[in-house]
Amino acid sequence: MLACIADRRVRAKLAAVIDRLTEEPEKQGKALLGELSGLRSIRAVGQRYRIVYRVRGSDIIVVVVAVGIRRDGGKDDIYNLAKKLFRLGLLGE
Repeated sequence: MLACIADRRVRAKLAAVIDRLTEEPEKQGKALLGELSGLRSIRAVGQRYRIVYRVRGSDIIVVVVAVGIRRDGGKDDIYNLAKKLFRLGLLGE
């Protein structure tokens, strides 16, 4: 998803936020509820983009599962896309 973002400056800013998740990722972002329970979301690039991620295990492995724009109610909303990935079993442990 990151590679599909055309603007390289936006990609670089998103990558910087992802890199920061190596330091205490469970204290960053917010825990998601409902179908996306167990995942966390952090805002990036002027609060427009969301990075949806999961923290695994005591060794703290951060798995970024989705990156995109929050479009409330839109079919291409990042949370709707993450839910589809979850339903398809692509976000399994």
